[in-house]
Amino acid sequence: MEEYLVIVESPAKAKTIKKYLGSKYIVKASMGHVRDLPRSQMGVEISDNFNPKYITIRGKGPVLKELKTAAKKVKKIFLASDPDREGEAIAWHLAHSLDIDLNSECRVVFNEITKNAIKDSFKRPRKINMDLVDAQQARRVLDRLVGYKISPLLWKKVKKGLSAGRVQTVALRLIVEREKEIKAFVPEEYWKIKASFSYGKEEFEAGFYGVDGKKRELANEEEVKEVLSKLKGNTFSIASVQKKERKRNPAPPFITSSLQQEAARKLNFRAKKTMMLAQQLYEGIDLGKEGTVGLITYMRTDSTRISDLAKEEAQSFITEEYGKEFVNQVNRGEKKPGKNAQDAHEAIRPSSASKHPKELKEYLSRDQLRLYRLIWERFIASQMSSAVLDTMTVDLENEGVIFRANGSKVKFPGFMKVYIEGNDDGKKDEDRLLPDLEEGKTAKKKEIEPTQHFTQPPPRYSEARLVRTMEELGIGRPSTYAPTLDTIQKRGYVMLDDKKFQPTELGEVVLELTLEFFSEVFNVEFTAQMENDLDEIEDGEKHWNEVIDEFYKSFEKQLVVAEEEMKEVEIKDEPAGEDCELCGHEMVYKMGRYGKFMACSNFPECRNTKPIVKDTGVECPECHQGTIVERKSKKRRIFYGCSRYPDCEFVSWDKPVGRTCPKCGKMLVEKKTKKGKVVQCISCDYAEEQG
Repeated sequence: MEEYLVIVESPAKAKTIKKYLGSKYIVKASMGHVRDLPRSQMGVEISDNFNPKYITIRGKGPVLKELKTAAKKVKKIFLASDPDREGEAIAWHLAHSLDIDLNSECRVVFNEITKNAIKDSFKRPRKINMDLVDAQQARRVLDRLVGYKISPLLWKKVKKGLSAGRVQTVALRLIVEREKEIKAFVPEEYWKIKASFSYGKEEFEAGFYGVDGKKRELANEEEVKEVLSKLKGNTFSIASVQKKERKRNPAPPFITSSLQQEAARKLNFRAKKTMMLAQQLYEGIDLGKEGTVGLITYMRTDSTRISDLAKEEAQSFITEEYGKEFVNQVNRGEKKPGKNAQDAHEAIRPSSASKHPKELKEYLSRDQLRLYRLIWERFIASQMSSAVLDTMTVDLENEGVIFRANGSKVKFPGFMKVYIEGNDDGKKDEDRLLPDLEEGKTAKKKEIEPTQHFTQPPPRYSEARLVRTMEELGIGRPSTYAPTLDTIQKRGYVMLDDKKFQPTELGEVVLELTLEFFSEVFNVEFTAQMENDLDEIEDGEKHWNEVIDEFYKSFEKQLVVAEEEMKEVEIKDEPAGEDCELCGHEMVYKMGRYGKFMACSNFPECRNTKPIVKDTGVECPECHQGTIVERKSKKRRIFYGCSRYPDCEFVSWDKPVGRTCPKCGKMLVEKKTKKGKVVQCISCDYAEEQG
């Protein structure tokens, strides 16, 4: 007969754990939370010390009934929900629903779902940590107060279906303020001079550095001509050669935010998808004869800490696979988590270093395998020796004009043999080799090429950039990044254009209204401070009711002012400037899930819709009659084609820049390459780097 009942959140996790516990244990899944605040009302008794009114979640009755039936048959119940605040809250709600004594040692936690971790956790059960529960309750009540008090105002003053959120509105604010920066940006001209040189039989490139030993920026063509006029002949003396050995350390193992960023860069995954796949890898994958196994540690963490056992296993694997010289022998010191970091868990790592991605190919889906490989490679690399690079900096001089060449070569690859961290501009690491140049000798100039550039505005936020910014500012926590980004898109406040966030008119209106009356609530510093307060509740340093009370005193006053003074805003459909070809009524612009589109103003009688075609104003290089317009493929990928399609079938994946080639007069386009973006001609070999 079974003697113990273990309750986890999901069936997948239940299946994995069951095989490690044996026949005396029943393992059931609660399917997440069983109790929560009601959706139809505030659910917080403001006058009664902000006490929440929890109810059984609709549809969870049968689940609770099954758990209660199982609970009657056993002598002890263990609550094994996830090892974070939300998991602690789930355990607390289950304890209330199943009449479990809160002073009993009923709580078990584990950072990885492996045999040793599971067995060890059941040897050391503990009481439910009420500080963790209170921190989660405080967040829930705080978010409910903000959302359920401000959202009805927006319904009344703007339109139904809108919402405001403590973290989501701050994320929206970052996106809107970045858009304002971009619109206000004034490009500034600057120039670069690139030169090619020969040294014996070898060739290399260098860029203009300065004059008479001082670095100099070139602002316009006149300054370029002035510099070039100083040069005499084609011979440059090699004024200095500096050779150095440089060490490069690996990136630390993943935390939640860095995993989301790197998965976006290297795998093109959205944050929501990354977390969904990571959850599957954590809860367990069926590995055939081996059964269901949890492949990674818990995926919501701020810590880069690694257990000694995991380090030893990784070092043994590295020694066997790559050689002892590739094992890290230096105590680099772990990156200390920030003041607000949740350091209760290890970093995200494979539960076993010996489970090589190539051995799991037949058991994982394509995307599961790609994410697991990323996590595995990052962890293994973090335990490997530093890479050693030989670097060379060379100054070439002619009449006081200095050109500088930089080169590097990997002397010892170290961790780079397994993994190199990505970057936001997409550039890849590669050797930049220079000849073995000697100081005092000369090199021959072959060609000099000045190029005009313009400074670029700050980039729009990608998901990865926004997550990184939120983390740096202390906004939200590992569990909140993905749902926050998902919410502001679903509400229609932002849209993704070329994988970058762009605010919609609705988003700008909602933000303007909320900031006018609730600027303190949706302030970056306030939001970060509130995270500090939640952490202090978790540490037992503050009481959650007092934190909420302090917040609500000023918030209530702002609500009264907003109720009286917030003006109604009507977001009218903008005329599209053309009539519906089906019924003759005016076409208008509307906002949908994928951005603006045209629709008939006679809706719902007429349901005609059309995509918005953006005209670049660039003449079609093929027919010379139409202009190039921006279109979207069925997979939402942007491409460019002639406005006279189907009469003219010119198409290009590359964006026209609105200038013609100085060599042949044809269209210039912006092209993405492995080294970044370049502007090049569609006809000849003319190309220029984009500044």
